[in-house]
Amino acid sequence: MADQIPLYPVRSAAAAAANRKRAAYYSAAGPRPGADRHSRYQLEDESAHLDEMPLMMSEEGFENEESDYHTLPRARIMQRKRGLEWFVCDGWKFLCTSCCGWLINICRRKKELKARTVWLGCPEKCEEKHPRNSIKNQKYNVFTFIPGVLYEQFKFFLNLYFLVISCSQFVPALKIGYLYTYWAPLGFVLAVTMTREAIDEFRRFQRDKEVNSQLYSKLTVRGSCFIRTDQLDGETDWKLKVAVSCTQRLPALGDLFSISAYVYAQKPQMDIHSFEGTFTREDSDPPIHESLSIENTLWASTIVASGTVIGVVIYTGKETRSVMNTSNPKNKVGLLDLELNRLTKALFLALVALSIVMVTLQGFVGPWYRNLFRFLLLFSYIIPISLRVNLDMGKAVYGWMMMKDENIPGTVVRTSTIPEELGRLVYLLTDKTGTLTQNEMIFKRLHLGTVSYGADTMDEIQSHVRDSYSQMQSQAGGNNTGSTPLRKAQSSAPKVRKSVSSRIHEAVKAIVLCHNVTPVYESRAGVTEETEFAEADQDFSDENRTYQASSPDEVALVQWTESVGLTLVSRDLTSMQLKTPSGQVLSFCILQLFPFTSESKRMGVIVRDESTAEITFYMKGADVAMSPIVQYNDWLEEECGNMAREGLRTLVVAKKALTEEQYQDFESRYTQAKLSMHDRSLKVAAVVESLEREMELLCLTGVEDQLQADVRPTLEMLRNAGIKIWMLTGDKLETATCIAKSSHLVSRTQDIHIFRQVTSRGEAHLELNAFRRKHDCALVISGDSLEVCLKYYEHEFVELACQCPAVVCCRCSPTQKARIVTLLQQHTGRRTCAIGDGGNDVSMIQAADCGIGIEGKEGKQASLAADFSITQFRHIGRLLMVHGRNSYKRSAALGQFVMHRGLIISTMQAVFSSVFYFASVPLYQGFLMVGYATIYTMFPVFSLVLDQDVKPEMAMLYPELYKDLTKGRSLSFKTFLIWVLISIYQGGILMYGALVLFESEFVHVVAISFTALILTELLMVALTVRTWHWLMVVAEFLSLGCYVSSLAFLNEYFGIGRVSFGAFLDVAFITTVTFLWKVSAITVVSCLPLYVLKYLRRKLSPPSYCKLAS
Repeated sequence: MADQIPLYPVRSAAAAAANRKRAAYYSAAGPRPGADRHSRYQLEDESAHLDEMPLMMSEEGFENEESDYHTLPRARIMQRKRGLEWFVCDGWKFLCTSCCGWLINICRRKKELKARTVWLGCPEKCEEKHPRNSIKNQKYNVFTFIPGVLYEQFKFFLNLYFLVISCSQFVPALKIGYLYTYWAPLGFVLAVTMTREAIDEFRRFQRDKEVNSQLYSKLTVRGSCFIRTDQLDGETDWKLKVAVSCTQRLPALGDLFSISAYVYAQKPQMDIHSFEGTFTREDSDPPIHESLSIENTLWASTIVASGTVIGVVIYTGKETRSVMNTSNPKNKVGLLDLELNRLTKALFLALVALSIVMVTLQGFVGPWYRNLFRFLLLFSYIIPISLRVNLDMGKAVYGWMMMKDENIPGTVVRTSTIPEELGRLVYLLTDKTGTLTQNEMIFKRLHLGTVSYGADTMDEIQSHVRDSYSQMQSQAGGNNTGSTPLRKAQSSAPKVRKSVSSRIHEAVKAIVLCHNVTPVYESRAGVTEETEFAEADQDFSDENRTYQASSPDEVALVQWTESVGLTLVSRDLTSMQLKTPSGQVLSFCILQLFPFTSESKRMGVIVRDESTAEITFYMKGADVAMSPIVQYNDWLEEECGNMAREGLRTLVVAKKALTEEQYQDFESRYTQAKLSMHDRSLKVAAVVESLEREMELLCLTGVEDQLQADVRPTLEMLRNAGIKIWMLTGDKLETATCIAKSSHLVSRTQDIHIFRQVTSRGEAHLELNAFRRKHDCALVISGDSLEVCLKYYEHEFVELACQCPAVVCCRCSPTQKARIVTLLQQHTGRRTCAIGDGGNDVSMIQAADCGIGIEGKEGKQASLAADFSITQFRHIGRLLMVHGRNSYKRSAALGQFVMHRGLIISTMQAVFSSVFYFASVPLYQGFLMVGYATIYTMFPVFSLVLDQDVKPEMAMLYPELYKDLTKGRSLSFKTFLIWVLISIYQGGILMYGALVLFESEFVHVVAISFTALILTELLMVALTVRTWHWLMVVAEFLSLGCYVSSLAFLNEYFGIGRVSFGAFLDVAFITTVTFLWKVSAITVVSCLPLYVLKYLRRKLSPPSYCKLAS
């Protein structure tokens, strides 16, 4: 029990007394189950407990049952707010979400999952309907599209505010302008948004249709096949699947539909590593019952790698394992959008405050509440409706630039709403297989203890193997019958130091025999005969041979033995055939096979040479498992370390010669252990271990899993950019650790802490304390241990893991990957990015703030479900450093400038109303207000999407610049306040300047102030630009030309109050020198101080990118 584990907390005297009371209680209770485990943990040095801080700080934690522990950390770190404070802060949002969730669950209640019986060839006997066999990545359907999109838009305060403002114009007492002044911009924004969502949704529909059109249609006769499960669990090894044995005895394929048989299967569940069911044939006497397990299943999203299969469909659509392990797609909202949403709320408060001030200065005369609402409408441009449409159009431009970048060909932007997220990432969670690696194993090193062979000396091994077998063949020609007595004599003779040639021969022979590889001969093009015809030919032609195995490492080893002259040409469940360099075929009988397991970390095989009757036990495995088994040596540990530092995956190969009597004794004990009904696995392991003693060490092999191109420099670039990298993989711990080293995810100077396997709260507590005492070391943890830690110590584990320079989580299920992403988001509040290439990465990609899919060998499923799709891992460097930076910087500048554009005209309206006795009369009406936000200033403002502060080459060369982006300084309350002050200053100068300088021509104040306003906006764009583009210059002059033209064609709008004041634009007046120099003077006063301040700031306190550029 966890309560037995001493926690040694630092507490007050009262707490110490409570501890003593508990200790007395436990001692009185006597020993309990688990005491032996407790004693094992107390073997640690007692001094280590002095620096051991408690992970569970709450006193009440020790009084609860173990099942309640997982609720305590969250309760501790999230102190609940009570009463009004809770409701104002988060309560209203929580209540609304809960109510909506309750209604959705009522309307879309899930069907209860049940076990099912499926009859062969008799669909009419099916008792209930099952889901359609299709996948769906779409967010909406025909009926939910419009409501869904409108909800997603109006949940933003900005759009909801303008909807209310636009609706208010239907009330005559509140109307202050034309309806199109408000409804046209809002309608345009909604139209753009709906069009973009419709295009994205149609693309998802097309991708789903493409995937759903791929079906299985293969047959088999052999009774077994190999499948690839990389899309499901990330493992690329080929797994052997076995057919139901009684169906293999049917004469013809069509007989499957003539028998009366059915499959009973358990209800659908998420576990991809287990299955329980039965196959029953009723028309035989007696009825046949066969148990079904995971070995008899082919899950959806797996690939038939070899052989042909006919099966009965048990689970379809959303009840398949792959779909149940995939989360539903969600609408992702960028951090920049959330920040702008908060700023618009602040602007709304300023709007309300300004309106109240105006009504107060009026003295609350007459219907003051109506005046208050009219002021709210007059100043409504403080919150610009064009903000969203400008940002959405900018996002589309950023996506287009990414897809057109020649340096990252094949990039596809599938979610066009979050390109700025690429510039704010702190955590990158990456898959291993197919993402960091190519999943192509290459044999690199063979070490015999005294001599080592690398890639450049493999020809020497080939020569030794050829000489060895030619010598053996010549000896066998003269002595065929005496080999067995000779072998027995040799076994009792004293040890003689073997030659290098003999040792190489034995090592290569051991490698080619000790494995689980099957050679397959594919039919030639145009041949349509059945499989057994191709195999019956037995020509063993090299060009048709491919290898299947439960591990890509084993395939690499067997391919290497073929390259040096000893070839595996045939294998079934009981025998193997090898071909020597001279073409002779050697036959071996497989007596026993001990498969690799995560616990044993080794595999073995007992074979009999049919030509000599020699029985040999071969074994290979990890160095930690093999070191105690092999005979004493002084080189194994050192050479394993050397190879591991080179990033090679090492295997130790050993053998042991057995006499016939030794094997018969072993076989009887092994068979008896396998028939045991109690502790079967332990007894079987004990019998096998009786053979694993004093084995002869043959060699050490080194295999390299080839990394994707430029993985190492890309990971180094991301680390320098301040991005923490976590590797989440479904692969084995040893493999994941090796790749972490070879890819330099973990640098050579860093230590690696491998988190021990834990199954209880107490074990997790001690292991976490042991881990906390280590500094600057990478963490490697398995999925099972991770589950235990998250159950009891979620907050503490995430806090410790986030301090690591790198984290590797192995044996992770798809659901666990998504949960880790969610935990990082919740506990750190930082932006996360997930990248992968397999179907098992889809949940992780969809859960992350930014999902990137790689279109590679594992298919397109991850690529299609991702927000961004790339073709190589190295492209992520430019995607983040260049495009992520530009997207964030440009959107921040564009958003703040659009808000400045609304603030400055609202300031002018406030000054105008103040001068005219706080009257709620608009300064500019009709087309002027619409034109101000569109043709007069839109092109120059929108041209900011072409601006860049750093050249792409500089951003790639100095990834440290990326760190500043994660701090969010480009768009913050500080920068927002600066723009507010600029807007107030410029708005005041423009309006007061127009009133003072044109006192004698007061009737022309609208034309005067509006002209100065347009010129100021054009100059402010020029002030904001950091790198000029020719389109920016065109936009400036185009807007200026549009405004000058409108002065002549739309002169009726440029009078105070339009026709009611009887004021029209005097064309002769605006062409006078007086008009021109006074407008120029107002514009210069509003802009020149800002230019001076910008120049001084660049000189005295330049930003980091300016220092690099200079």
